[in-house]
Amino acid sequence: MNDALRITGVTITPVAFRDPALLNAVGVHEPYALRAIVEIDTDQGITGLGETYADEGHLHRLRQAAEAVTGMDVHALGAMYGRLADMLNGQTGTDGHGLTGVITSGGTVDRVFSPFEVACLDIQGKAAGRSVSDLLGGAVRDRVPFSAYLFYKWRGHPGAEDDLWEEALTPDQIVAQARRMVDTYGFSAIKLKGGVFPPDQEIEAIRALRAAFPGLPLRLDPNAAWSVETAIRVGRELDGVLEYLEDPTPGLQDMARVARDVPMPLATNMCVVAFEHLAPAVEHGSVRIVLSDHHYWGGLHRSKLLAGICDTFGMGLSMHSNSHLGISLAAMVHLAAVTPNLTYACDTHWAWKTEDVIESGTLAFENGAVRPPQGPGLGVELDRDALARLHEQYLQCGIRNRDDTGYMQLIDPSWAKRIPRW
Repeated sequence: MNDALRITGVTITPVAFRDPALLNAVGVHEPYALRAIVEIDTDQGITGLGETYADEGHLHRLRQAAEAVTGMDVHALGAMYGRLADMLNGQTGTDGHGLTGVITSGGTVDRVFSPFEVACLDIQGKAAGRSVSDLLGGAVRDRVPFSAYLFYKWRGHPGAEDDLWEEALTPDQIVAQARRMVDTYGFSAIKLKGGVFPPDQEIEAIRALRAAFPGLPLRLDPNAAWSVETAIRVGRELDGVLEYLEDPTPGLQDMARVARDVPMPLATNMCVVAFEHLAPAVEHGSVRIVLSDHHYWGGLHRSKLLAGICDTFGMGLSMHSNSHLGISLAAMVHLAAVTPNLTYACDTHWAWKTEDVIESGTLAFENGAVRPPQGPGLGVELDRDALARLHEQYLQCGIRNRDDTGYMQLIDPSWAKRIPRW
């Protein structure tokens, strides 16, 4: 058998899966979340899987990239990255929902390259009979811990049936949501998505969580909904309560002002989202924890590079999540398993998901953690019937770009997006 594994074709399938009415600083989740499933075929009959975003602009760039990588060896990842950078030629994607910060031209290349790199690593692992964890240097932990990801939420989407989770708009309801998540999954930390209600109301919710779960680390993420002054006040009031405060205010400069005056570390997945943001973040002391995400840091190898930079500068490291399916979770777990300085439990939206595109049984939460799949490559396989069903759901749902703000304004025309709001 030849050493080369040539790409003979790429299939990109946009899918939609049901999403609850989860509230955040810019609006509310729409009834369906969008993802794109990337399948790479090779001349040796081995197929690899990747998963990424599915807004229209990103899909267009993915399809351009699919043509560009066809014919390449799946091991030539450096050359592949360079080819995609040349193809994109300075294009810049957009963050239409406003929750992941400014996307640079370099960040756009990283976002496009990531699912192709993951799929190529899946192929490499299958060809070698080794897991992606092995290809990345070998696991340093056999269990990857995750946090419960709490949201303020409605009982269901307007005009639709109630979802599987209760309404959560008050501190007591947030505690009930957390208790159900911890009881079901055994999560070892708790994060509340804030920026929804006035800060004092969210402080009350955090204090209620502390009373109910005295031994679990707590985090609060208002998605830059607060002014510097508000962020400092809240940070001081929650001294000794929060493990970290995530993105309380917009921008590196203002984050640095907050960081100087609050007792807990600041974390981010909004003001440090590309490699060019790291130097000014270190210079200004803007954050002490980076929440990595291989979907926009350029895949698994480049996320390992990020981990090394964080280690060099004494910055903590964890993992960000948005609404994802099983291919992404598998990639996240392999990456987390090989990263020695993963210092905090990772985020995941897994508890909110009721549909998937992978065959069941390979990924499971036990005591708040997931073991890396043991099969070759990513260790997960597509459920073709589920893929077809979720693609049909994509075609029928009418959503083509995530728009939490627009959806909220359909429900409440008086609602206005303001960052910062308080």
